[in-house]
Amino acid sequence: MGGRDGGPGRGRMAGWRQALLAAILGLTLLVPPAALARGSVDIGCLYPMTGRAALYGKDSLAAAEMAIDEINAEGGAAGMPLRLFVADDQSKPAFASRIARQYIVERKVDFLCGGISSTVGLAVSKISQEYRKIFIGTDHASSRLSIENFHRYYFRVSNSVFQSMAAGARYLSELQREKGWHTIAFIGPDYEYGHGMWDDLRDNLNALGVSYRVVGEYWPKLYEPDLTPYIAALGEVHPDIVINGQWDGDWIAFVRQANAYALFERTRVFNFDTGGSYEVMEALKDEMPLGLVLSTRHNNNWPDTERNRRFVNNFHQLTGRYPSYSAHGAYAGMYAIAAAVRSVGGTADTDALIHALEGLHLSLPKDPDGFQSYIDPATHQIVQVQAIGTVERNTAFPPATAMLGQWKVYPAEQLMPWPELLERRRRDHAGEGPPLQQ
Repeated sequence: MGGRDGGPGRGRMAGWRQALLAAILGLTLLVPPAALARGSVDIGCLYPMTGRAALYGKDSLAAAEMAIDEINAEGGAAGMPLRLFVADDQSKPAFASRIARQYIVERKVDFLCGGISSTVGLAVSKISQEYRKIFIGTDHASSRLSIENFHRYYFRVSNSVFQSMAAGARYLSELQREKGWHTIAFIGPDYEYGHGMWDDLRDNLNALGVSYRVVGEYWPKLYEPDLTPYIAALGEVHPDIVINGQWDGDWIAFVRQANAYALFERTRVFNFDTGGSYEVMEALKDEMPLGLVLSTRHNNNWPDTERNRRFVNNFHQLTGRYPSYSAHGAYAGMYAIAAAVRSVGGTADTDALIHALEGLHLSLPKDPDGFQSYIDPATHQIVQVQAIGTVERNTAFPPATAMLGQWKVYPAEQLMPWPELLERRRRDHAGEGPPLQQ
């Protein structure tokens, strides 16, 4: 097993490396034995540590450990240190479900956390409901988890696709008034995340009264390498705007292949959920077209606050690289758990912990001055601002050579699903199967 002393300097770096090794092996990250004598808050996390999404799992683990170091250095939660168990979910829902059950039944964890893939998040959410164990989602973004599939044991501490699309719809509404556009095409991954994104965008456009005509929908498989047939099809239908819902390597591949087809010179392309993520900028460098309008769930250069700068710089000092957006969600998750446990005074009363999480306010790196993130009781979704930016030359975060700037910031309360939509989508979902258990 990998031990760590939690100290500064070399000990911190050694601890991170041991934690990463432990995670890959499916082992546990331990706190000092003397601290465990007082009891601990045990958290069972599931992240992809291998495969295409491994970067997000490793960044999540590093940020979670960074948060736990900070929390435990301040006395932990209700006098108990936080202890993290991490396993490789392999981005497979069935495998992740088995791990979640083991965490609950064998490890007796106090909380579940994590999940990068929305399909993994949905699967683990079902386990948390079955066993009445609180699951803190730290990255997966499908709005179904907080709307149609809502239940009292699930909470999410990073922006959902609905919030990203709500901000994107407002941007597009402003653009239509300023410059005019009418036709729209969508390309996104052919699974829950992509299809839910397209539904969320249209719900928001319709609610804002935006008039548009859909001229194409394209659904490449996740990790499909050759996107040129879809890019060629987009060029043939001549949309005024294209909404891309791909992420990570798929979005990177789209940008590279679309550059070859000069697509960005012929139409306006937007990616409002993860298109402006640091790992994308890092991978593309000078290949990222300047002037694209993008967004992501956390920006390393916005807001320009002391808290966000400290988070980004501490992560860089710990790992040697700048954080992807998933790091912020994991960091927020540890602080949410600690705050709830402090409020209740322990981990035994699940109902009290749920009550503490509902409406919980957290000061996070993503928050601009004057705003504090909070958890919406109706959806258990964290409420946060969304910043949409334009790609511009910026070499302050190497090896990336471009970052987002020229920000348009959308207030958090404007980005949440409205009561009538919640009622309709939950009612429609309940008609598809057993009633939702609240």
